[in-house]
Amino acid sequence: MGKVALVAKVTHVPSMYLSELDGLRKGTREDAIEGHREIGRRCRALGVDTIVVFDSHWLVNASYHVNCAADFKGLYTSNELPHFISNMDYAFPGNSALGTLLAKACNDAGVETLAHHATTLAPEYGTLVPMRYMNTDRHFKVVSVSALCMAHYLNDSVRLGWAMRRAVEEHYDGTVAFLASGSLSHRFAQNGLAPQYAFKIWSPFLETLDRQVVSMWQQGDWKNFCEMLPEYAAKGHGEGFMHDTAMMLGTLGWSAYDGHAEAVTPYFAASGTGQINAVFPVTPQDGAAIPQPQASSAAGYQAVSRL
Repeated sequence: MGKVALVAKVTHVPSMYLSELDGLRKGTREDAIEGHREIGRRCRALGVDTIVVFDSHWLVNASYHVNCAADFKGLYTSNELPHFISNMDYAFPGNSALGTLLAKACNDAGVETLAHHATTLAPEYGTLVPMRYMNTDRHFKVVSVSALCMAHYLNDSVRLGWAMRRAVEEHYDGTVAFLASGSLSHRFAQNGLAPQYAFKIWSPFLETLDRQVVSMWQQGDWKNFCEMLPEYAAKGHGEGFMHDTAMMLGTLGWSAYDGHAEAVTPYFAASGTGQINAVFPVTPQDGAAIPQPQASSAAGYQAVSRL
């Protein structure tokens, strides 16, 4: 019935907002902003009506959650970096029907998920920053999914992604894009050193690790990447423990995925962290490679401890 037309891994660095404002940082993230605009253009060309964002800034301690309010509007100040994002306005429509459908499909697949359609809960900036540049004219409806998961198995996030794809393809009358909003390595510069690392990765190890991962994505080496994801998330200080990446790969077919990533915005550094905007072509899949619930410990797809 429905269609998943586009899947992407996107940055949401708050310095993109600073890049709009007068000052020393003005224009310095134009490449990342243009990457978002390009993804928005592609979504329009593909007939996407709703963008679902796996938001690695939405922290949850139990269950998975879907913010599918009918409408989103307000002013946002980051509690993490209020000197980067302060009083940023946002407005775009939600999609309560799709969010409810996605949550039901996840529960049917054994992944406990709650949909929130009658809520005052505001989106986090993992959703707000991409939508600022992809959805300026409020063309797309938006659904936000929690992806900073504090007590969750990565393989449950994979199955969540797959269940959501199946829900769209089998039960939704429309076209959807899925975005994994989060970084590659996510080791921030030590306090006091942030200005020195505004455009640098924290360490040569992390930069080498990230660049190897990007190369694996571009070459389509999904079997090896999926096997290394839990360790990469730990040793690379993965943002949100890389649950957004696990969800994204679930929508694509996990280790059976056979596509090759396209870097729309090439790998770049921000405050010590590694970032990218990359699009992944959606290919036919049967879900055979998706991890099963009972494999959570035995297969090594475990929640990553905070470093």
